[in-house]
Amino acid sequence: MIIDVHAHLGWDYVFDEDFTWEEQLEKHETHGIAKTILQPASCHDLETVKEQHDRIAEAAKVYPGKFYGMANPNPHLKDAIYESEIRRCVEELGFVGIKMHTFAHAVHPGGRDGRKLFALARELSVPVMVHTGAGIPFANPTNLITPALEFPDVNIIMAHCGMMIMAGETAIAMKAAPNLYADITWTAGFNLRHWSQEFGAHRFMFGTDHADNAGTELAKVKTCGLTVEEQEWILYRSAQSVYRLN
Repeated sequence: MIIDVHAHLGWDYVFDEDFTWEEQLEKHETHGIAKTILQPASCHDLETVKEQHDRIAEAAKVYPGKFYGMANPNPHLKDAIYESEIRRCVEELGFVGIKMHTFAHAVHPGGRDGRKLFALARELSVPVMVHTGAGIPFANPTNLITPALEFPDVNIIMAHCGMMIMAGETAIAMKAAPNLYADITWTAGFNLRHWSQEFGAHRFMFGTDHADNAGTELAKVKTCGLTVEEQEWILYRSAQSVYRLN
């Protein structure tokens, strides 16, 4: 089984990228992806992100058990508006996580609006994925140490493991907080092998970010020197555990 924990659907207003439904279906067919957790592309206003959330919810309804949702409204929206949309996504639409895009939304994980996200995730018992790497200093992986220790019952997934440029901070953060996990998109194979040996493969998850990146990410997992058991944890078992997927 292969579970993709990091994929987008919709137009990205920060990076001018169109993440299409067709490429998600093709990714599943071509690479044998069993399940994908979809999140909106980057957008700032409430109306646009609600439209993207609704489209993701429709995909999950049409393909039950294959597609799941992750909410990603701008944390700088007014508190009541932000909380209302997060609750709608989790409690009504059945989404399984919340995304914090430190770069696209200019939000610091330890800042006021970052902390309100973690507090809401704790209340709703869902994990939080946080963009790391490009977009420093807000996207530094070590910024997550303080909130991870403050919210030890919230599982936090570091997207991209620092995206190579900040990979060294990924190890520092994971040593400091056991509730920190990571998706492996845009991460070197040798780092993945070393970190799996040091921290356990159960703390890493397969993702694509871009659908056409699926083959590259799969090849990395299969060729970087991981054991069969480590590959199983990264490809699906970690995601099943953290996101509580059936």
